[in-house]
Amino acid sequence: MSKLRILTWHIHGSYLYYLTQAPHEFYLPVKPGKPEGYGGRLGHFAWSDNVHDISAEDVRNQEFDCILFQSRRNYEHDQFEILSEKQRSLPRLYLEHDPPREHPTDTKHPVDDPDVLLVHVTHFNDLMWDSGRTPTCVVEHGVMIPDEVRYSGELDRGIVVANGLRKRGRRLGADLFDRARQKVAIDLVGMDAESLGGLGEVPHSQLPAFQARYRFFFHPVRYTSLGLAVCEAMLTGLPIVGLATTELATVVENDRTGFISTDLAELIDRMQQLIADPQLAHRLSREARDYAQARFGIDRFVRDWNQAFDRALSQRFVRS
Repeated sequence: MSKLRILTWHIHGSYLYYLTQAPHEFYLPVKPGKPEGYGGRLGHFAWSDNVHDISAEDVRNQEFDCILFQSRRNYEHDQFEILSEKQRSLPRLYLEHDPPREHPTDTKHPVDDPDVLLVHVTHFNDLMWDSGRTPTCVVEHGVMIPDEVRYSGELDRGIVVANGLRKRGRRLGADLFDRARQKVAIDLVGMDAESLGGLGEVPHSQLPAFQARYRFFFHPVRYTSLGLAVCEAMLTGLPIVGLATTELATVVENDRTGFISTDLAELIDRMQQLIADPQLAHRLSREARDYAQARFGIDRFVRDWNQAFDRALSQRFVRS
């Protein structure tokens, strides 16, 4: 398709990095002090030349092909502050990163507009939101890791990758992580990991090689969207151990790509088994990597996003 000029906001850095692998020009509004959504090309990411910072004050003077919202604030407030009336009538997409928080099945999505395409990142999220009259589609995650990174599993430890785990509490499984690490050697990395005795933040570009040395990846999350960290770990080759909840239940197959259960005691047993049996871990590693390449490859991700952009621009909204 033709190269598009897309305005969006910096909401989730890792996702934005992968999204901008699509062959379009992306414009990120910035404000002094970089408040929420206005950070532009910040973070430890190798931004390409197709990603541009633009002053929020100058947005209304630019030409775009479509607007991509990524948060409720973008949709309900930011567009009226920085977009012109003409820009607000452009083709619009709303990228929903999360499942509903208020109630898992009866929460109405803030977008209720048949002229906006609501893009979900998992089928679980699409299933749970009440999207009303808004047309929806699903673009599953796509990730990349350096070609030279390969799983070794040499460390007889597990790894958890989560930002702000202490503050995000039970939803992300802070208590389950604490209970598991009393029985199994597990390291925590991510923003504010030190507050829970973790190792701190690892730059995104260095994370694949860093975690490739660990025996397995533990995902203690009770209720959230499918984490990009899980997809990146699988593509690196780490066996995944996690809760059989939300979209993860469709990603991990027991004794093939890892282990899932709603019983923490069973998961602890499986982690101990992986620590004791490196050969088992390497067998699961090969399956995990193959599965991730097939399901979460960046080329498929870009194709799906191109289809979503094309659908939004042509206004061929057919309820999924």
